[in-house]
Amino acid sequence: MLTCIIRYRIDPTKKAQFEEYARNWGQAIPRCGADLIGYFAPHEGSTSLAYGIYNIPSLAAYEDYRERLAADPLGQENYAFAQRENFLLREDRTWLKLASTPHGASR
Repeated sequence: MLTCIIRYRIDPTKKAQFEEYARNWGQAIPRCGADLIGYFAPHEGSTSLAYGIYNIPSLAAYEDYRERLAADPLGQENYAFAQRENFLLREDRTWLKLASTPHGASR
């Protein structure tokens, strides 16, 4: 299992638009095959950092998922919304694998 962490730099004056974007992905991402952990908007501290986090079985599964997401009507609408509203200033993806399992195991 891989975890994708998307770090967004957003326009802090358009936090409401990012939150709408996040809610839309909350519907489309699971439907297209990824295990969405969640989207996180700024609350305290930085006003321009936001995150999206989801799990996917493999990079091959990610490629299939991206194709389904690009063909999904809400996915297409959300991509267009982000372009139109211009609230995403930067987007970076980091791929991680869980290294701490089993959690809490005694030695």
